[in-house]
Amino acid sequence: MLISLRGYRNFLFTLLILAAFFPLYADENSQYEFDDEIPFMEDEGITIVGTPETTQHMRIISREEIDQVHAPDVPALLEQLLHSSSTRYGPYGNQADINIRGFDTERIAVLIDGVPVNSPMSGDFDFSMINIDAVEKIEVIYGGSDTKYNVSGALGGIVNIITIKKQKTGWRAGGTVSNTSTLPGKYYNGAGLKEGPRWMDLLDAQRLNLSAGFGTEKFSGSAAWFGTRAANHYLINNFHGITRRKEHNEVWDSGTSASFIWDLPGYAKFIASGGAYYGSKNFPLTAVAGIFGNQRDFSLRQNFMLDMPRIFRDDLAAEFSIGGTWQTLNYKASEDLFHLMNAFQAVSRWSWFPLDRLTLRTGGDYRYSYLDSDNAGRRGRHDGGIYFTVEVKPVKKFLIISSVKMILNGAEAVPVPKLGFLWTPNDSLTIKNNYFRSFKFPDFDDLYWVQGEYRGNPDLKPEDGWGADLTAAYLFGNYFNVESTVFIQETDNSIHWNSFTKRPENAAQAVFFGWDSKIGFEIPVPFGPVKKIIPSLSYKFLLSYILAGTTGDRMGFSSNIRIPYMPVHTAGLSLEIPWEKGSLLVSGRYESLRYAGYTAAGNTGALDPHFILNVSLNRKINKNLSAFAVLRNALNRQYESFAEYPMPGITAVLGLRMNLGND
Repeated sequence: MLISLRGYRNFLFTLLILAAFFPLYADENSQYEFDDEIPFMEDEGITIVGTPETTQHMRIISREEIDQVHAPDVPALLEQLLHSSSTRYGPYGNQADINIRGFDTERIAVLIDGVPVNSPMSGDFDFSMINIDAVEKIEVIYGGSDTKYNVSGALGGIVNIITIKKQKTGWRAGGTVSNTSTLPGKYYNGAGLKEGPRWMDLLDAQRLNLSAGFGTEKFSGSAAWFGTRAANHYLINNFHGITRRKEHNEVWDSGTSASFIWDLPGYAKFIASGGAYYGSKNFPLTAVAGIFGNQRDFSLRQNFMLDMPRIFRDDLAAEFSIGGTWQTLNYKASEDLFHLMNAFQAVSRWSWFPLDRLTLRTGGDYRYSYLDSDNAGRRGRHDGGIYFTVEVKPVKKFLIISSVKMILNGAEAVPVPKLGFLWTPNDSLTIKNNYFRSFKFPDFDDLYWVQGEYRGNPDLKPEDGWGADLTAAYLFGNYFNVESTVFIQETDNSIHWNSFTKRPENAAQAVFFGWDSKIGFEIPVPFGPVKKIIPSLSYKFLLSYILAGTTGDRMGFSSNIRIPYMPVHTAGLSLEIPWEKGSLLVSGRYESLRYAGYTAAGNTGALDPHFILNVSLNRKINKNLSAFAVLRNALNRQYESFAEYPMPGITAVLGLRMNLGND
């Protein structure tokens, strides 16, 4: 195995840190009070062995929040609730990338129930395959300092989508139906003739979701199905200010998911879960082109997990999972292209609690990926890694987490160390600090893609870098909270497709500086049906510099060349007004100017700033039935998330939700 000199130094450094912790307990006795709580994360459903106290900057989106905003997919959900930036090629069904700390989805680890699901072909993930109505919660971990799941390739962070929940005793059933309307109006067709308005655009998209679940003393299960028809017709203004109508972007898709939980002796659980997805999607070659292609996606996902909070002895916990994915993508346009992607993976995580303030964790993951692609050929790859983590509390309110993961890819092994600190000087203040290395191997497309003039680059080097962040969170009773994080991250050999050479190249160096802050309030209302109002503000500042180009030319900070599609300023505001039988949520997000690309001479393709306002209203009709209404882009702003792909103006969603049974 090949280990770089830099990696070897990092590995030795981390081993020294790990070794330094053990003398702290050489003379330890039983003076510490042992915690009677079982050391796992959840009491219901999935109980992934993790760190209850984490040094990482992390935010969690609950099922109640998901129900409140009625987002069409996960990127839209993060935009509205976390005011995150994303890059979209259009509305529902089109490619959508999440952006975290200047990194896109290819450099963010996406997990479903703790299992990595990024495509081995392209590195990204199609969020259309996730039934947003079947998601129980979402964990967003920022930065490359993950010690909770210890997955590879998480340069920007982790998005863990949890779909499993233990059902209460009895049965339940439910469903949601909604219609999305776009704003009709007059427009000019491709022949230059004036048409419209098309009143059928008031029935632009429909979505139906059905779910059911049951629970007994030992068993529980749940299943969900969704179907979507989206015409994706809406009015846009072209470069000449002429109103056109977006066409040939229709989407029909459907998906199902299911899980089964069997309670075993000793608090253990056996969990089986899986899902299937099919989508037929039309993609115009440009925003209003009459020529379009059709993409048909089909995927299967299954996973089996044995979760044991106590194994062999009370202070030892373990988790084992094994699963696989099978996915096809068939694209038909001027030529037919077919891609088959299979992956088999296994994950093992162990936790040992030998002392009250000492936890040792170890484990590993393995994935075999197979690709049969008309563009990239037949390829196979083994990857994964093993890790070892020490969590120690030298004093009661100070936690140190030190970890090293050996990432394996074929014959190459790379050590990735991480070091984090958590200090809670009182019940109101929390301080977190992390130092980490980030590392990612190139994807199959980057290495082997062949289409027309475009060629992959088998000589690409892995993306390799380091980073650090510092977070402070303050909670003043139940009425005021503030959280602020500063971070810096550097990446060597960052991979970007060069528009001149028509191939991906390694940019010698990219650097990211940022500040992420959020302020929340809870203001009591002493009269009327509304008991409180909950306003919040957020601000993200990001400076991303490419300091050396794909041809090796040094550009430096003075050139001001930025990572494409990453805004410097992202600001958000929200106002939640809950009452006994409903809620109102007003949420706005501002993104500053972004660039679509760059050359050695400077940034190219400036995209204008935009402010998007969304309004969600929920109203309970009776015990089992509720209604909702959503205005997206309520100010009807014209903007582009991705160059030359205008986003919809104002859209209105009306829907009903029914829940029957005992929960």
